[in-house]
Amino acid sequence: MIEVTLEESDRLDWALKTFKKKVLKAGILKDLRRKRHYVKPSEARQLKMAAARRRGRPSRPSR
Repeated sequence: MIEVTLEESDRLDWALKTFKKKVLKAGILKDLRRKRHYVKPSEARQLKMAAARRRGRPSRPSR
């Protein structure tokens, strides 16, 4: 769990900026976007192979 502790003199924009940095560093948003929709294993393989083709590396399908 991400926590940002504040004191009375701390500014809200500072706290929000710190919170965003911690969330980004922890990879929470990336994980949420990835888990937003279920992807069947066969579709995941196809997406992975298409990404490899775009990068210029041939990829074998996993068994």
